[in-house]
Amino acid sequence: MRLSSYLKIFPSPDRPGHVLLYSTLRGSVAAISSETLAALQAGDVPAAGYEALTRLGMLVEDPVAERETMRGLIARANAEAREFKVSVVLNLDCNLDCGYCFEGEFRCGHYMSEQTADLLVQTLVRDRVARGWDLTVSFYGGEPLLSLDLILRISQQLHDAAQSHGVRYAFTLVTNGTLLDRSTALRLLPLGLQGAKFTLDGPQEIHDVQRPYASGAGSFDVVAGNLAQVCNLISIQLGANFKRDNYREFPRLLDQLPLYGITPDQLAVVMFTPVMSTGACADFNSGCAISEEPWLLEAIPFLREATLARGYRAPSPKPSACIVELDNSLVIDCTGKFYKCPAFMGWEELSVGSLTEGLRDFGVSHGIGNWQQEACLECSYLPLCFGGCRLVTKLQDKALTEVDCRRTFYDATLEQTVLQNLTYLAPRKKAAAQSAPPPVAAPSY
Repeated sequence: MRLSSYLKIFPSPDRPGHVLLYSTLRGSVAAISSETLAALQAGDVPAAGYEALTRLGMLVEDPVAERETMRGLIARANAEAREFKVSVVLNLDCNLDCGYCFEGEFRCGHYMSEQTADLLVQTLVRDRVARGWDLTVSFYGGEPLLSLDLILRISQQLHDAAQSHGVRYAFTLVTNGTLLDRSTALRLLPLGLQGAKFTLDGPQEIHDVQRPYASGAGSFDVVAGNLAQVCNLISIQLGANFKRDNYREFPRLLDQLPLYGITPDQLAVVMFTPVMSTGACADFNSGCAISEEPWLLEAIPFLREATLARGYRAPSPKPSACIVELDNSLVIDCTGKFYKCPAFMGWEELSVGSLTEGLRDFGVSHGIGNWQQEACLECSYLPLCFGGCRLVTKLQDKALTEVDCRRTFYDATLEQTVLQNLTYLAPRKKAAAQSAPPPVAAPSY
């Protein structure tokens, strides 16, 4: 047995003479003595703890075979998927005027037509629902709720089709939060609404500058009020887009939320995301396009610590690939064009088809499998990035066949993230386990 290639080793902060092993593939953590680590690195596997380390994915029989397994991981995930996820861009219009919006350069007030909406439904039913696929739609814009009539039209048809074929239909909203009040949420729930992504850009005085109405008026009170109305009805992801000159003020947002009745148990996750200078979709992404600027390497752990310390949930590292690698994921814009990432809208050369012509092969144009090279397969961070973000590569004027290496970012932040999880998340899991009722033994036959 050998140590996994996808393992990071950090000094234990509270146990001298011990280290922490962190599996980037499993997300598991183990503490072992420095002597045990030295023995494992020499190929001498102690009997004590052998089974546990193997179960946690930290010991493998053959590192070469492990790398080959990693090479086929995304292909296997694609082959096993039975849920199709599609982001539907209903319009390129918005009632807010956010200065950093990447869509501002090509926003034209265009709305999806009823004819395109019906063709969308026909295509999804024919190609997915009727073939036994569960379907999850993320309605996006612009501001999707400016097209409430289309959400109702599309969802009613997909809901009915899913029921008739014995599969599941659900949808979420990527919304600025100004229009999703309780009455609207209750209207949408029977058709499959399960969650929404809201955005509050920091404490009120910052948010109202960064995300004003088109009239110039602030929107914080309306968004926070709506969030308070619906957070007990659906799952809520709260996004907050920070800048270099204001990120240290953002923890005050978390202190303001309880004033509106929004407590940690009512939010699925809080995601602090840097505003990109160009091309990134701050409302949609959860930090895909992250650069290695020194201030960001400080800001991201700082904001994650502030989130966890106040009892809110923050994203944790987990195996993830760029959305372009996933066969069961697609973006359809308001004209019916296909893209593999919302941030690619506006680049005609990155369209991969349409509702009328179908899906074109994009394996070469989008650099599918660009991470299947020895430098990546041998990198301990591979499970966390699989070649990184194609948007970053595009913005650097590189071919999408090149990887967006994240080694510098993870070298600077992963140890802090693991220690934050041990400090804040592990005690919560232990407390939850202790308060849970005892398991009921399964009957034997």
